[in-house]
Amino acid sequence: MSTFRRRPPADPAVRLLIAAQRRAAAARLSRRGFLAGSLGVAGVGLLAACGTGGAPAAAGGSTPGTDLSETEKLVRWANWTLYLDMDDDGVTYPTLEAFTEKSGIEVEYTEDVDDNDTFYGKVQGQLASGQDIGYDIVTLTDWMAGRMVRLGYTQELDRSRIPNADNILPNLAEVDFDPGRAHTLTWQSGFGGLAWAKDKVPAGLRGVSDLWAPELAGRVEVLSEMRDTIGLIMFDQGVDPASDWGDDEFDAALAFLKEKIDSGHIRQVKGNSYTQDLVSGDAYAVIGWSGDITGLNYENDDRFEFAIPEAGGTLWSDNLMVPVGATHKANAEDLMNYYYDPEIAAEVAAWVNYITPVSGAQDAMAAIDPELAENTMIFPDEATLSKVSVFRTLTPEEETTYNGAFLDVIGA
Repeated sequence: MSTFRRRPPADPAVRLLIAAQRRAAAARLSRRGFLAGSLGVAGVGLLAACGTGGAPAAAGGSTPGTDLSETEKLVRWANWTLYLDMDDDGVTYPTLEAFTEKSGIEVEYTEDVDDNDTFYGKVQGQLASGQDIGYDIVTLTDWMAGRMVRLGYTQELDRSRIPNADNILPNLAEVDFDPGRAHTLTWQSGFGGLAWAKDKVPAGLRGVSDLWAPELAGRVEVLSEMRDTIGLIMFDQGVDPASDWGDDEFDAALAFLKEKIDSGHIRQVKGNSYTQDLVSGDAYAVIGWSGDITGLNYENDDRFEFAIPEAGGTLWSDNLMVPVGATHKANAEDLMNYYYDPEIAAEVAAWVNYITPVSGAQDAMAAIDPELAENTMIFPDEATLSKVSVFRTLTPEEETTYNGAFLDVIGA
């Protein structure tokens, strides 16, 4: 068994500069065509519902990219920020370095996903043509993963190369957007809720309605992920986003959001970058994600608080996929297999503080950090899961209509 410590992230300004440099380097490389049982009984059903998004249609017909893994020991991975263990220097990722040492495969890792829509918008044309988008693994949320699978934008995984995939939590092993997990594997799951700077909001937040206090005007930010922002507003309006709601309920939540944006009460609508504004003090309170706030607290002297609203919060999962034109599929599968080792999964969870999908990770964590093994943001218990819902599955038509209306309101 390997040993590790919970590592605080590097200084946010340093990390953001590094991330920008990585994104710029990735863009340059892409342009020149670079070739070189932890949940409890109630939780089982609820977390399983994270994997929804409509059954896949026939593949788009694109020919998968030629796999160069035998001759090019490289895998290119696009992920969200604050979503992989990082060393104190803010440059190196310990588990990636260990993977390279063990396998001989270099990993070109970029924090290039700020939200699902903006990332998809950048690569959709290439995906539709079956081209290499510059990544061998992309990490996107259930509903977007469902779209990618449905449109034939992903390659089928060779599960014989990923034996550790059998460690996936039973309740995540079967999802309606990818039967049998033929194209996807869960990376992490998490909660959408409320977060705030404790010195600016000393009374804390109990519900979404608390965001609209006059003293917070112009200092509130919400997520550009529709299912989290609209889902929390729906909860506050008495509608469970997992229930059988329709146009009226969605329109009411969207109209409320529009009013708060138009009035200036909401400062900005952002993806992962909302964390920068919390740290800088430009934002006092946000609709945000659970693991982000825990990570920020490690590097900012516990300045922030996260809570699931009393009315309810959202639950989601992100997924690893191999894009249709990727050219290092076997290497990508080797990397997926590595991260489904329980000890490696525990090391990642100790840093990102999201819900790990790997059976045995809680036991591995308990042997090293018993406190983290009891953290309900990583290993949620029945009581925690009873407070959250998964935004219900949208039909393709609903997704087009609702997502388009949301993007219009937020100015995306």
